[in-house]
Amino acid sequence: TPPPQWRRPRGVASGTWDYVNERSIADRYDAFVADTPLCRVDTEKLASLFPPLETPRSELVLDLGCGSGRAALSLAESGYDVIGIDLSLAMLQVMASKIDGSSVAFGGDKSAETAGRGRVFPLQANLVELDCLASKSADHAICLFSTLGMIQGSENRREMLRSVARILRPGGRFLLHVHNRWAAIREYRGLRQVWQSWWKSKRDPQSEFGDSTYAYRGLERMFMHRFTKAGLRRDLAATGWNVDQVWPLSIESAVVDRRAWIPGGFLVACHC
Repeated sequence: TPPPQWRRPRGVASGTWDYVNERSIADRYDAFVADTPLCRVDTEKLASLFPPLETPRSELVLDLGCGSGRAALSLAESGYDVIGIDLSLAMLQVMASKIDGSSVAFGGDKSAETAGRGRVFPLQANLVELDCLASKSADHAICLFSTLGMIQGSENRREMLRSVARILRPGGRFLLHVHNRWAAIREYRGLRQVWQSWWKSKRDPQSEFGDSTYAYRGLERMFMHRFTKAGLRRDLAATGWNVDQVWPLSIESAVVDRRAWIPGGFLVACHC
């Protein structure tokens, strides 16, 4: 049973607490996402925005919600130092086991200097509470695979966005992914789900239009907030970000599809 809201970290819903503390989620995470189309799309955008460095370890990237290290290790292979941040200790342990078996090094390990690759610094932290990181101490950030939507509460999400803008140096790039609120209409009983979310937001001050709770990988109440493109732009503008490009994704998030009537989600590139 998850602890009551006042005992959970800020912005962490009860279902997210279950997700973070269920060891099997971390152990099977790589197998679960192996064939996920979104992972191929965001990997392509990641490689485009963060090409290999001529001078390894000259730029530092925050991987917000790094999970088992899918993006963090890829960036380190391209020469970036990476702080992989996740609330799940189990996820960080899985990432650490993968680092041990790769040419990427842990932070502080000098072997990466001769290999010409970056280092990965695992950090267990709540994304809404990043005071442990100094202002203007990192160059870039990423927040992929709908991690922003896992934060409950619009002010908590904005607090994360403000913190990242504070931590990055001026001009720092930020790549993030969110799910589209209206894509739910294309799902089974989706219109009913959208209506229920709207109705609950009118009756419950703790709920927002776009919030959803659903069964996920054995968990009964996984939390996700889905965004509108306009709402996401407002959140970014209010927290110090300038949007450079928005890529609408197909309903299955398999490809960038600018003609999609109802996108499945959005990849957004911005800078501070």
